[in-house]
Amino acid sequence: MKLTQRYISSLFALALVCTACGHKAGKSSDSDSVADAKEQQEKDLAPFPDTTFASVEQLNYKVEILDSTAQKPLSPLHDLYADAPGIMTFRGNAHRDASFTGSVDKRPSRVDVVWRFETSSDAKWGGGSGWTGQPVYVTWPDSLVKKFRAANVVNADFSGNEVIVGSLDGKVYFLNPENGKTTREPVDMGNPIKGSVSLDPTMNGYLYVGQGIPNVQPFGAMTIDLKSNEVISKFGVDSKAQRAWGAYDSSAVRAGQYVFRPGENGTLYKWLPTPTGMTLAACLRFTRNGSAPGIESSMSVCRNYGYFNDNAGNVLCVNLDTMKPVWYYDNHDDSDSSPIVIEENGHPYVYTGTEIDRQGQGQAYYVKLDGLTGEKIWEHQVPGRQATVGEKHFDGGFYATPLPGRADCLGMLFANVVTNTQGQNGHLEAIDIKTGKMLYKTDLKHYPWSSPVALTGKDGKMYIFTGDTAGNVYVIEGKTGEILVTKSVGNNFESSPVVVGNEIYLGTRGNTIFKMKIS
Repeated sequence: MKLTQRYISSLFALALVCTACGHKAGKSSDSDSVADAKEQQEKDLAPFPDTTFASVEQLNYKVEILDSTAQKPLSPLHDLYADAPGIMTFRGNAHRDASFTGSVDKRPSRVDVVWRFETSSDAKWGGGSGWTGQPVYVTWPDSLVKKFRAANVVNADFSGNEVIVGSLDGKVYFLNPENGKTTREPVDMGNPIKGSVSLDPTMNGYLYVGQGIPNVQPFGAMTIDLKSNEVISKFGVDSKAQRAWGAYDSSAVRAGQYVFRPGENGTLYKWLPTPTGMTLAACLRFTRNGSAPGIESSMSVCRNYGYFNDNAGNVLCVNLDTMKPVWYYDNHDDSDSSPIVIEENGHPYVYTGTEIDRQGQGQAYYVKLDGLTGEKIWEHQVPGRQATVGEKHFDGGFYATPLPGRADCLGMLFANVVTNTQGQNGHLEAIDIKTGKMLYKTDLKHYPWSSPVALTGKDGKMYIFTGDTAGNVYVIEGKTGEILVTKSVGNNFESSPVVVGNEIYLGTRGNTIFKMKIS
């Protein structure tokens, strides 16, 4: 695409975003309904343009259309997770920006374990939960509670609240958040689950599960209908994929009428949920320099654009209506951390980081990209290296997905990073969103893969909860980086937590799912 065309397309896209995202509805009259407000909100949103930038020429890609519905525009365009009754996918919403935020009455001084739930254990991979392993927390509507009870799939004392977590032992567990007891029978998926399960925000009862290790076949992407507690869709190894690998560490995301699932086979899949299962509508397959890297990051979505990165550091923006790439960015190294989207004055920006994998020793790169064009706004580098322990090696860099600041920390971004410069060490880093400059770093006792979550206090301050891979948990004051609480709880927190009020739900590699309370 010529520069003039690119410039015009960018101006057109920016005009759409400013009029759509930046518009705020006027004050409603008493007669306006919530439905009317949502309808107006949807009218105010416009899809991003069907644009292709010159950077895409570095890719060799093919879009495969498998169903007549595949090219229907996404509808609705707003984030369906915003109105969902709970935390239903990795980092809470389509932007992956940790939309869920806890609360505390005072400056935290304690972390207490409320309950422990013990999973079974896979012979090689153990139990509990691994990376990214975030639980789902849901408050089911009465209509679905009635269906669950009528189908006899929940316990007699089922309250309607559930914590759902996929385990390395191959099972999906359903727990009562109050006491940690099971609310229904676990579903055995046959293969270890590493990534975060995802619950459909439309409340159709579908739970999307990605398998991580091939103990048995089929091995791949699965869907459970919780109205019957049965697996209704199994998508195994794809013979058409460039990589013959069926793992799905990525957490599925619902956008409009479709569900999107990036695979470690180098393919992005577009699924249409139906009352009886899942229909594959389309897929995007791509290579760069003859290679099809695996996608372990969870895709973020802003309207009809999806963003993900892969094991070769390729960062892609895809028009989810057409499944064609919009722009491409080379971010140097393996990228498993999920990109997040933050809208600034109605304009989307993408933040994503890399590991130190192919370099051995070098830099982890964290970048801010223009979400419409792929232009680099800033680049932040963190020195580090791989660490070799016995026969295993552990990469440096960003495994965790960053946390945007709230309350008194607006304009800040918090990220856990592995450096391996003094044994297997790492830290929490605060970054200025505007400039990419490091504001401070807080050293942790061991390297962190878990993504941090936020709590806001009545004092107007933001506090951060995070864990490390030695089983320590921390509460940190966001503005200063001061560690307020450190406690040894489990043996390896690779998983990411969810926070509800002042309560934390988090799994460990040590076969245990924890509920903790911050006070």
